[in-house]
Amino acid sequence: MPRSKPPFRADHVGSLLRPPALKEARSRRERGEISADALATVEDSEIEKVIRRQEDIGLQAVTDGEFRRAFWNYDFLGNLDGVEAYLGERKIKFQGAQPRPMMLRVVHKLGSYEPHPMVEHFRFVKTHSRAMAKMTIPSPSSLHFRYGRDAVPEGIYPSMDDFYDDLGETYRKTTRAFADAGCRYLQLDEVNFAYLCDPKLRDVVSNRGEDPQRLPHIYAAMINRALSGLPPDMTTAMHLCRGNFRSTFVASGGYEPVAEILFNEISIQGYFMEYDTERAGGFEPLRFVPNGKVVVLGLVTSKSGKLESKDEIKRRIEEAAKFVPLEQICLSPQCGFASTEEGNILAESEQWAKLERIVDIAREVWG
Repeated sequence: MPRSKPPFRADHVGSLLRPPALKEARSRRERGEISADALATVEDSEIEKVIRRQEDIGLQAVTDGEFRRAFWNYDFLGNLDGVEAYLGERKIKFQGAQPRPMMLRVVHKLGSYEPHPMVEHFRFVKTHSRAMAKMTIPSPSSLHFRYGRDAVPEGIYPSMDDFYDDLGETYRKTTRAFADAGCRYLQLDEVNFAYLCDPKLRDVVSNRGEDPQRLPHIYAAMINRALSGLPPDMTTAMHLCRGNFRSTFVASGGYEPVAEILFNEISIQGYFMEYDTERAGGFEPLRFVPNGKVVVLGLVTSKSGKLESKDEIKRRIEEAAKFVPLEQICLSPQCGFASTEEGNILAESEQWAKLERIVDIAREVWG
């Protein structure tokens, strides 16, 4: 039962460990030792190499590894018209090492569209790949959840409902630009539905005066607007994560509190589900997955280099298949390998071994 369209039986979330040459070039650019064009030349070269490597191990969808980004979210969101990235104090923290305190805020009304630089990033991947080019961008909820009202001045948006509407519209124009550039596989990285499964983070939302019961419905409506009007042959997917920075995490809790909304209120075709540890809970919430939607089980961890056993992964796939049919299941790592440029704590060779294992298991399970 192989799949001819994404998500594929063997797939991956998107980000990959930055190679040494790229890390060196980015450091030199930060110190002002090389030009932006010189950095772009190194990025182009390293992205071409990483595309070839993905194709060579048998992946049917390839990304640029997010090699042009420092963060999975800030680089994209900070380039939306009306949004500014700046250094500040993080409100939601990881369970260990902390990333640079990058923050976001709205500086004027949203809703318009200025050409986004990542459209050209996508075009580069599409031009240089034989496999399907996949684009990953943060979900629109990422501009709100961490900061709440602090990111949205009342002088600009007296009504938060107007902010949500305008943000959804900004995204709709941006996703359309990706579609017009030839993108047919677009993934939203949506950590906040998973964060809302953690009682501690639900308390954070309540303590700042927002309703954690209502918020998933608001986010679902924003996502639906963001993806409305896309070509019928374009696959949209969502990746759910509980935090990923240098192999640490933010949240814990199974998907039960948001599962019904997640699978039945959001118009999206595929779900990349973190399932590498007990922090994600059991497979029972998958009972809400309707016919026609696909769950990509993140059973292989990107947080350590230890290679999972084929038999153990197959056993867990069988467990999940008690709640959703096997033909609606695919396999991937639980997250990217480098949500930020620092990357997780494993070697590049271990990263590729894990992706190769996913391809091998998928062939053995689905043919």
